[in-house]
Amino acid sequence: MRVLLDEQLPRQLARELRGHDVSTVQQRGWSGLKNGELLRRAVEAGYDAFLTADRGLPFQQNLAALPLRIVALSAASNALEDLLPLVDEVLTALPTATPGQVTRIGR
Repeated sequence: MRVLLDEQLPRQLARELRGHDVSTVQQRGWSGLKNGELLRRAVEAGYDAFLTADRGLPFQQNLAALPLRIVALSAASNALEDLLPLVDEVLTALPTATPGQVTRIGR
C-alpha cells in the first residue's frame, strides 16, 4: 500500500510502517500545501492512505469523496517516541480502513 505521511509527523515513522511504500510530504515537495490541495495531489499521485496527526482534518475537508484512507494519530505529542506505541495498530488499520473515512488511532 502507498502511504503518505503528513508533514507534522516525524519522517522516521516511515521506516516503522513495514510492508508499505511510505513517502513523506516533504519528500514529495508538498510542504506547506493546504489540506485540500495536499489530499488532491495524494490521490492524483496514486496514494492509498494518508497518515496524519491533524485532528481538524475531518472538519475541514469533504473526505467522503476521496478514494483515500485517512488514518489520524493521537498521542501525547508528535514525537517519534510517543507515536511508536501506535505503530502496530496503524499496521492493522491500514488494510481495513475505509476510503473516504477517518480511522482514529490513539488517545
